Amino acid sequence: MSKLRLLVAIFLLWVGMTNAQRAEEYLDDPVLFTVAQTPVRVSEFLQIYTKSNQQKADFSEASLREYLDLYVKFKLKVQKAREMRLDTVAAFRSELEGYRRQLAAAYLVDREVTEKLIREAYEHMKQDVEVSHILILCEKSAPPADTLAAFRRANALLQKALAGADFAQLARDSSEDKSSKENGGYVGFITALLPDGYYWFEKAIYSAKPGVVPYVVRSFQGYHVIKVHSFRPARGEVEVAHILIRKGDNEEANSLKRQRADSAYAAAQQMSWDEACMRYSEDQVSAAKGGYVGAFGINRYQRSFEEAAFALEKDGAISPPVETSVGWHIIKRLSRRPLPPFEEMRRALSERIKRDSRSEVARRSLIQRIQHEANFREFPQNLQAWASQQVDSIFHTFRWKPDSTAPQIPLMQYGDRIYTLADFEEFLARSSRDRMRGMGFPVEQTIAILYQNWVDEAAIAYEESQLDKKYPEFRHLMREYEEGMLLFDAAKIEVWDRANTDTLGLQRYFDENLKTKYLWDERAVVSFYTLKSDDSTLLKKVREFAAKNAPEAVLKKFNKKAEVLVRLEKTYEKGRNKDLDNLWRAGALSEPKRDAATKTASFLKVERLLPPSPKALSEARGYAVADYQDYLEKKWVEQLRAQYPVQINEDVFNALIKRQ
Repeated sequence: MSKLRLLVAIFLLWVGMTNAQRAEEYLDDPVLFTVAQTPVRVSEFLQIYTKSNQQKADFSEASLREYLDLYVKFKLKVQKAREMRLDTVAAFRSELEGYRRQLAAAYLVDREVTEKLIREAYEHMKQDVEVSHILILCEKSAPPADTLAAFRRANALLQKALAGADFAQLARDSSEDKSSKENGGYVGFITALLPDGYYWFEKAIYSAKPGVVPYVVRSFQGYHVIKVHSFRPARGEVEVAHILIRKGDNEEANSLKRQRADSAYAAAQQMSWDEACMRYSEDQVSAAKGGYVGAFGINRYQRSFEEAAFALEKDGAISPPVETSVGWHIIKRLSRRPLPPFEEMRRALSERIKRDSRSEVARRSLIQRIQHEANFREFPQNLQAWASQQVDSIFHTFRWKPDSTAPQIPLMQYGDRIYTLADFEEFLARSSRDRMRGMGFPVEQTIAILYQNWVDEAAIAYEESQLDKKYPEFRHLMREYEEGMLLFDAAKIEVWDRANTDTLGLQRYFDENLKTKYLWDERAVVSFYTLKSDDSTLLKKVREFAAKNAPEAVLKKFNKKAEVLVRLEKTYEKGRNKDLDNLWRAGALSEPKRDAATKTASFLKVERLLPPSPKALSEARGYAVADYQDYLEKKWVEQLRAQYPVQINEDVFNALIKRQ
C-alpha cells in the first residue's frame, strides 16, 4: 500500500514541477477556479498543465479546457478527503513528514561548496604524492590541555625542520607513527581520496611544494608535520593474475623455491598461462581461476609486488619472479585502468564525499549561510551563568535531569525564533550518550561541545522550517505530495475498496452492463492421460479405447486392480495452447510421449468443443472490478460536483489561451 502511495505521489511530483517562465507572466496570480470557495490560482494550474503535457502544452482552448476538467476533478476529490479529515490521521502525517524530510535533504546542502569538494577530489586523484610525515598522537576528544600540548610538540618539530634539521632524523627521534618511524617518516606515494578523517592531511600534501615542510595539519589521529618529496601522474589501477611460489622454512628450502619460481616463469613463456598456474602456483585460491588477483591501485599490496605489476607495459606481459615476504610471484598484466573522466566519476565522488568527514566543510558553510540570513544571535552570558551551576559528577551521569520549571532564558535566536534554556536542556536530555561520554573531562568543555551541536542542529531545523517560504518549488512539491496522498486515501475508501468488497453491487452492475462484454472464444475441453507404464501394448489399448469412450469409462476399465491411468481435465481457448493447434476438433488424439526416466507415457484427447459464450462474473472478475471502479469513480465525481460548488473564472481562463 505504501509503495502504491509512493507511485501516486511520484506521478504528481512529475506533473507538478514548476514552470517559472510561464508563471511570471501572471505576477498577480489571479484565481482560476474555486472548489467550495477554496481558490486554485493560475500559477498552480500552469505548473501542472505545462509539465503534464510537456511538448503538447500548446495552450490551445481545447487542450486547456480538457486539462482544467481533469484538475477540477482532482481538487474535488482532495476537498472530500479533507472533509473526511484524512489529513489528520497519524499514519498520514507521519508518511507526509517522511516525504518532507527526503525532499528537504536536497535543499539542506551547500551545492556550491559540495561541487568544489567533488572537483577538488577529482583533481587530487590525478596525481600520486610521495610524502613523509612526523605524527604526534592526539585524539579528537582529548582535553584542551592535552590537545594544546600535542600541537606545541608538533609545531616545535616543524620549526626545527624549517630551520634545516634533518627531517628523517626528526621522524626517527619523535614520530609516533610506528609504521613509518624507522623509515624516517617515509610513507611513499599515496593518492586521493585518503581515508575518512584525513581530509586536511590530503589537502595539505596536494597543495604543498616538493621539498617544502608547509605547516602542521590535524587528522583524527593527531598532528602531522609533513614533507612532500614529489608528484607523479596517478597510476590508476592495474588488473593482474599471478603464480605464487611460497617461501620455505630455511635458506636451503628457499633456494629450491627460487629455482621453482624460475621454472614457473619459463613455463609461463611456453605453455598457456592457465596451465602454468595449475601446474606451479601454490596459491590454491587463485590457481583454479587462472591466478586471478583482481584490479588494485597503489598501497594495496607490498611495494615490490605493486612496482612490478605497474611496470608491465602492456596487457598480457609477464614479469620475472618478484620477491615479497610471502614468496615469489610471476605476475601477468590483464588490463590497465586509468582515471575515468570526471563526469563518469561525479556520482561516485558525490556519494563518497557525503559519507566522508570532508562533507563537514559543506555543512559548516551551509550553517554559516543560514546564520547570516537568519540574523543569528547568541546570549553567551546566560549560557555561562547556567554552565557554572552544573556539577561534573551529576551532569555527566544519568542522574542529571532538565529543570522541571522549563526556564525561558534566551540562549540564541534564529530569525524571530528564540531558543531558550529549556530548549537546550531538552536537547541535552536527548543527547544523554554524548553527555555521559564527557565523563573525565571538565564539565564546561562538554557543555561547550554539546551547545555547538545544538546550535548547528537548530540551524538546520530552522532552515527546514523556512523552505516553504524561501523556495516556491518546494512549497508546490509538498502540496502535490500531500494532495496526491489525500486523493489516494479517499479513492481507496470511496472507489477501490468498495469495488472489491461490494459483492452485490458488483454482481448487479455486471448483470446490467457487462454480461455480453466479456466473451469466451471457442474452447476445447481436453483430457490429459498419463499411463504409469511404458508397456507399448497397454498404451495402444488405452489410446484405442479412449478414442471411442468417455473419460469415466476409460478410467473404470483400466484402473480395476490398481491406478495405472491418471486423467487431468483442462479447458483452453482457441490459440492458447500450441499443442492443440493441429488437433482442434472433437475426438482428436495427440501422439503419445514416453518418459524413459519415469517409465510413463502420456497423450491428450480433445473431448469436445465449446462455442463462444459470455463469461460469468467469476471468470471475468478482474476486468469487471476495473469497470465497476470506473463506474463508481464517475458516480463519485457527480456527487462531489453536487456537493461542492465549482466556479470557473472564464475571463482568467481565456487569458491563458494562446491564439494560433
